[in-house]
Amino acid sequence: MQDTHISLAHGNGGRYMRELIEDLFSRHLKNPGLDVQADAVPLHLEEAGEILFTTDGFTVQPLEFPGGNIGSLAVHGTTNDLAVAGAVPRYLSLNAFIEEGFEVDQLERIIKGIAAAAEQTGCRVVAGDTKVVRRGEGGGVYLATTGVGIRRQGLALSLQRIRPGDKLLVSGPIGDHGIAVMLAREQFGLHGDLHSDAGSVLQLAQSLLNLSGLHFMRDPTRGGLATVAHEICRATGHQVRLEQDRIPVRDSVQSVCEMLGYDPLFLACEGRIVALVSDSDADAALRAWRALPEGRSAGIIGQITEGDPHVILETELGGARILEELEDDPLPRIC
Repeated sequence: MQDTHISLAHGNGGRYMRELIEDLFSRHLKNPGLDVQADAVPLHLEEAGEILFTTDGFTVQPLEFPGGNIGSLAVHGTTNDLAVAGAVPRYLSLNAFIEEGFEVDQLERIIKGIAAAAEQTGCRVVAGDTKVVRRGEGGGVYLATTGVGIRRQGLALSLQRIRPGDKLLVSGPIGDHGIAVMLAREQFGLHGDLHSDAGSVLQLAQSLLNLSGLHFMRDPTRGGLATVAHEICRATGHQVRLEQDRIPVRDSVQSVCEMLGYDPLFLACEGRIVALVSDSDADAALRAWRALPEGRSAGIIGQITEGDPHVILETELGGARILEELEDDPLPRIC
């Protein structure tokens, strides 16, 4: 492909579109299941178990940030939704909405990010579509992905399984993704070397699946840890109590939050898990996570209690305050 920028002709179904698909997408995403000439592809799911299906869209700005780009984010975001539901990701579809005038070199970096993330997760991109929108009608590139995975029979993880006494764990420091993307925008004159936590949580999730006391997992993306806690309150009618001094937050994230008035509890994470585990299995879950490189900073950060369905933050000074549900979006276009 000789073009340096995307034109409307790359979306017209003709030679330019064929070259875009074959020379960029197919070349980097090539695998035995990808057939760019087919309208539909068969999926071979030999493993016994339930088929899980998820879909997501991605509009992050900037498109490239320390620790990833919109391509790797799309793969990890979709496969992580499968992983925290207890599934092993197998297949992905990919839809790319590309703005006229977009640089081909940057598009190729994004596609390489997709390919690398898919390989890391062990899944295949087997179907997709491209559309080109007029200049000024898009944000460079938007991606939409659909994921298919397999979950073993009998594995039940749901909000309805959560009980008073369950412990709440998080697999690592919170807020890294939100602050890394914000710094990459060079807003407020701030700069830093913080990397997004965007990555696969598959190993973290799989390491807990044999614990009978594992009740629920969720990846705290938009709205962060606090929003997951509010979802738990609404679904169960119970109270979530978080211990501030046990919640892992990097000093650099905390510093930026203090300067700009953000709360790390509400910032997006893209490579973390929040898990609800029975009290009897909580220590085993923590050991399993801390044995993995991506879980070294994991912690038990709170518990479910009976009482009014509020999220209560027990502060480092010994007090307690109610965390209200997120209303305004502190960092739009974050994922």
